[in-house]
Amino acid sequence: MKIFPTLAILIFAAAGFAQEKSNDDINRQIRSLGVDHVNVIYDQSSNSSKLMAVSENFSGHDADSAGVLAVNFAIGFFYQGTSLKTPPESFHFAFWVLTKKPRFAESHHLSVDIDGRTIDLGEARYAAKPNQNVEYLNFEITRTDLAMIGSGDKVTFSLGQHSFTATRQQLKLMSAVTRIANNSTQD
Repeated sequence: MKIFPTLAILIFAAAGFAQEKSNDDINRQIRSLGVDHVNVIYDQSSNSSKLMAVSENFSGHDADSAGVLAVNFAIGFFYQGTSLKTPPESFHFAFWVLTKKPRFAESHHLSVDIDGRTIDLGEARYAAKPNQNVEYLNFEITRTDLAMIGSGDKVTFSLGQHSFTATRQQLKLMSAVTRIANNSTQD
């Protein structure tokens, strides 16, 4: 008779691990979290979905100090089909720099100070579109690091020789993306 309780436990455990979150569930969660500029896009031709979040700009003071017009970032990840079955282990994390003169072509190392603790995210994959006055600094960031950054109170990104202090809205966005990326439908 010990087989029935053991079997029941295994079935419930498997059901807990088999959770997935549909794109409709993700869109509801985005609205409930109250974050702007977060979208889920399904591409039928590749049968894949993309979640993309775009932040507000860093402060004008930080941009001026770096000699650029504006800086923001985007976070994203891809998954097969129209539902998130497994949380992503890493995210695409890209700084978008609006500048008339390249500032980060030679120096694009990123470290993040989170409430006095520093994490090193390494060198960017650098790309530029000079005819559009844009530089892209692309990184891969782990789910753990993104969650740590999003839960910080005082967060400063040191990008190349310049520093950018995260705003409350930017931290809220990072925290929301971490929560959305969890495949559980419970929030």
